[in-house]
Amino acid sequence: MIPPQPLGKLVAVASGKGGVGKTWFAITLAHALARAGRNILLFDADLGLANIDIQLGLTPARDVASLLAGRSAWAETVIHHDGGFDILPGRSGSGSLAALEESILEQLLALLQTQAPHYDHILLDLGAGLDRTQRRLAAATDTLLVIVTEEPTALTDAYAVIKLHQQDSPRHDVRVVVNQASGKQNGERTFTTLARACAHFLKQTPALAGIVRRDDRVRDAIRRQTLLLTRHPASPAATDVESLAAHV
Repeated sequence: MIPPQPLGKLVAVASGKGGVGKTWFAITLAHALARAGRNILLFDADLGLANIDIQLGLTPARDVASLLAGRSAWAETVIHHDGGFDILPGRSGSGSLAALEESILEQLLALLQTQAPHYDHILLDLGAGLDRTQRRLAAATDTLLVIVTEEPTALTDAYAVIKLHQQDSPRHDVRVVVNQASGKQNGERTFTTLARACAHFLKQTPALAGIVRRDDRVRDAIRRQTLLLTRHPASPAATDVESLAAHV
């Protein structure tokens, strides 16, 4: 059920609600792709509530706000993580950055396009939901990965994200990742429920990118601000993300 087509150059990781493990998944996917030999940039595109640096125990001196304001250059802003991938930090607690003026937003997108030739993939960890800024960022990417869990509210919100995105990009490559699944069969059942709703109401069926099982070691890695594939490389969630990365 995993789509055979390659992952796009710019990949947005999105969710309809918080608490589904979106940022953790974006970080772990970046690490898995880097371990597979791909050159990866992870951009914390949750522009008002960025937290990739918190999950990884980083204290960036510069972020995307200083970059856009011309106070820092690209090489001074991007962090190379020990996991083998680059990080463009976002900014937390800045409402003005979360609601960028259209001209600044286009400047940001142009900057990412300029850097795209230097990477195999640029992963954008979007904010939960899709406001105007997040929708524009998602529409500018090649692939949208929508994170969902087995919770009914997560399913409803994931459907809403796909519906809004279809309005912006009708022929876009949209794939679903079922996270925190209680088992492979339950994960497939969750995906089938979402896919049927999309097929019936949107006349579009997203592909299944993969299923990541619920794993207490994820919480341990986050608490210790450590990459899961480094701390618990043989854990169920780690092997699931690596399998997903190998297929895209």
